[in-house]
Amino acid sequence: MAAADMPDVLLEPVKRSRIYEHIVEQIHALIREGRWAPGDQIPPERELAERFRVSRTSVREALRALDMQGVIESRQGGGTFIRTADTEALVPPLAAAILRGQRELTEVLEVRELIEPGIARLAATRATAEHITELESLLERQRDCILNGRSFVDEDTAFHYTLARAADNHILLRLHNVILDVLRESRQSYLHVPDRPQTSLRGHEAILAAVHVHDAEAAYGASLAHITEVRDKILLAMETPT
Repeated sequence: MAAADMPDVLLEPVKRSRIYEHIVEQIHALIREGRWAPGDQIPPERELAERFRVSRTSVREALRALDMQGVIESRQGGGTFIRTADTEALVPPLAAAILRGQRELTEVLEVRELIEPGIARLAATRATAEHITELESLLERQRDCILNGRSFVDEDTAFHYTLARAADNHILLRLHNVILDVLRESRQSYLHVPDRPQTSLRGHEAILAAVHVHDAEAAYGASLAHITEVRDKILLAMETPT
């Protein structure tokens, strides 16, 4: 059964800020209510934009977020489908349960330090031309955000997520997504530390340079250096009185 063919599904116009987040919320609700079920094909981007009364850019951002959560999946030449019964909606409560104090944050950062260099190593051997093009585009967007003094949390998250996708290991991708969700609030604050934007960009550039030439060990080393620096500065920021 195709979700696009469900005439009784009503989508509310979205009027608030951070539009894509509210599109995501509505789609989660449709899945929880059983109106969109695992295996259903969702309407195309243009139709969703019309039904939500938002821009296609907002819909695209929402679909990217749902893809990151593992809720939807794209099938080559076949559209986009509901992948799970919204099990990833459990991730934010999980994140809140994990991230109760500095010790828990330290442990999560240690896990990230173990996982992400391995992701970069796999990505260097498995990344397609499309993955590399997307990573380059995300870096360009990050540069633009930095130049104009805007937050680049979404671009930073998307870079690491795309790298994990390029590693082509679904279990590793799901683990990585949980870590990103757990760390999202701390990263939001950390990326505004004065020297952080440029050091983040340099770290991403080094990782991408290694992935671009398919140098697995260089990618591993660049990612380890980047994540270690992130860990140290997050913990230092937490210890420094405001």
